[in-house]
Amino acid sequence: MNPSGDGDQGDRKGLPETSESLRERLRELERKLDPEGNKREGMSDSELEKRSSLLGKAFKISTEMVAGVFVGGFIGWALDQWLDTRFFIVVFLFLGIAAGFLNVIREARRMGDK
Repeated sequence: MNPSGDGDQGDRKGLPETSESLRERLRELERKLDPEGNKREGMSDSELEKRSSLLGKAFKISTEMVAGVFVGGFIGWALDQWLDTRFFIVVFLFLGIAAGFLNVIREARRMGDK
């Protein structure tokens, strides 16, 4: 391993790099990390907005599903703790799953209508 600890086994030989070579390395790294960046640069504002909007809707749907399960599970757990039972968590967990699916179906219908 290199004494500098960065794991670079290249031919740097401890010489300080110029700012231009650092900029070039940064550009090369950005190209490697974002190979589709050039495709996005050619997109219009409306296309970018549409893509962002769809991503937001997908995130909303997945969040609603997960939230339904967590809320139902928490209510069931709280009732079980309060009443000293082990029955309500199962019931409310299934109700939370059903509520999550219902919210997903409603949102999908709304998106289909548009």
